[in-house]
Amino acid sequence: MGQEKCMSCAAGASRRDFLKSVAVAGAGALLPASELLAQVASPAARLQGRIDVHHHIVPPSLLQALGPQRLAGGSAAWTPAKALEEMDQGGVSSGMSSIAPAGDPFSDPSTAVRLSRECNEYSARLAADHPGRFGVFAALPLPNIDASLKELAYAFDTLKADGLGLFTVYGNKWLGDPIFNPVFEELNRRNAVVYTHPNTADCCRNLLPGVGDGSIEWGTDTTRAITLMIFGGAAARYPNVRMIFSHGGGTMPFLVERFNGMANSAQNKPKFPQGFGGAAGKFYYDTAQVANPAAMSALSKVVPISQIVFGTDYPFRTPAEHVKGLKECGVFSARDLQRIDRENALPLLPRFNA
Repeated sequence: MGQEKCMSCAAGASRRDFLKSVAVAGAGALLPASELLAQVASPAARLQGRIDVHHHIVPPSLLQALGPQRLAGGSAAWTPAKALEEMDQGGVSSGMSSIAPAGDPFSDPSTAVRLSRECNEYSARLAADHPGRFGVFAALPLPNIDASLKELAYAFDTLKADGLGLFTVYGNKWLGDPIFNPVFEELNRRNAVVYTHPNTADCCRNLLPGVGDGSIEWGTDTTRAITLMIFGGAAARYPNVRMIFSHGGGTMPFLVERFNGMANSAQNKPKFPQGFGGAAGKFYYDTAQVANPAAMSALSKVVPISQIVFGTDYPFRTPAEHVKGLKECGVFSARDLQRIDRENALPLLPRFNA
């Protein structure tokens, strides 16, 4: 379905019709596997191919709110049809939809609540229109805690989201900061999946002339969130929250010696009987933008293969590029790649385990 048709459906359907369509999509999970797969046109989906946990979409309301000039990397030209074409070329059966931080989409408090709701409803409609091809990592209007708790409940209870898609930092508050405790308490109660994507903190914009924040700062930002989640205690307080960090954990694997030292200090050692690796190894890490020998060698020596999941950063990069990079990096066996491509993600995303 083209983006224009999706926009028309979203604009013309009543809330009741919309919720009915989501309910029907959820009921599809109860169909026999052969019947469910028969609904999906793509040969890649029939073969139960790769699950891309790092797959960005651009809902019409987001494009309208930000304008194409604020959306980087050609994402303003995103359409469901183009996404499905690229997925099929890379053997991706399912893309877990999330909103990229390009343009700081939820940074304006006056629009964040409405925009996150519209984006989440679009994601659910996209999943309903293409059974089995798209999942939903819903956005929250953080750091507005009260509004985020309401949106969280709506996303899981009404839209049947597969998890949340959160940024690692909001303003100058990284995940793991006590300000987010009410949200994580609810996520812990729900045994929820949280996919994370780096953003640029207020402190660290445009630090190097001519070098985009995504090139250096986002890897560092992911590392800050991982570090605060672990050493700030949130990972231990909320053990049921299953977290996915983008881009192979950012710079974390390359700083592991320093983190090991912190975990083994007299102050921290009682809290980390398995060391830093034991704590970091409970998170998941995707392969987006890091399907290369250096990054995968480092990550695979810090965390088990079971914690590495396939991600592409589409539409900024393609699935085919990552399939090629992972195969040629020389780090993984054929069996490892099978696990990374799909199997490792299935415990997090049970509705795709058909």
